[in-house]
Amino acid sequence: MCCVVSKTSSAGMASDLLRYLQEARETVLRGLDGLDEYDARRPLTPSGSNILGLVKHLAGIEIGYLGDCVGRPSPICLPWVEDGSIWDDADMWATPEQSRDYLTGLYRQAWEHSDTSITQLGLETPAHVAWWAPDRRDTTVGHLLVRVVAETAQHAGHIDILRESIDGQGGRNHDEYGSQGYWAGYVARIQAAADTYRSS
Repeated sequence: MCCVVSKTSSAGMASDLLRYLQEARETVLRGLDGLDEYDARRPLTPSGSNILGLVKHLAGIEIGYLGDCVGRPSPICLPWVEDGSIWDDADMWATPEQSRDYLTGLYRQAWEHSDTSITQLGLETPAHVAWWAPDRRDTTVGHLLVRVVAETAQHAGHIDILRESIDGQGGRNHDEYGSQGYWAGYVARIQAAADTYRSS
């Protein structure tokens, strides 16, 4: 028997997905709180991961998937898309000329445009992703929204870890769990457990 999704349940699902997406967006931006320009921009992994660059990347993700691909191109201009440098990973780091306010502002504008797209179009609306393989290009707004929620949550987690490597603060609930002494003891227990498997 075929399962039919009613408009009411589809609207409820869209609302839930947007709520989770907004929570992840706020986690992303919270990763910049209290950081100076150097720490916001510097590469923190061997592959160059950096907090402001991930904000920049996610602005483009939203404009692409929940704007262009759903037939509602955003009026926001992304220079790294216009000049093609996105294909050289120019969306993953901030140039000296790109201020924090500029990139976070782009991100907020992008998500406002995305939210309007979802509200106006609904999850079942056809969508098209030109850069995907030909047999996968035709999809739906709902599929792309799930993709954006997943990618934003993934990068929010990356940002939590990057931030922890800078100042030891592990997410927004860090202080609610305990003091510095609590965390030192907790990490020591994990290390002791791992040490039982350390090669001699």
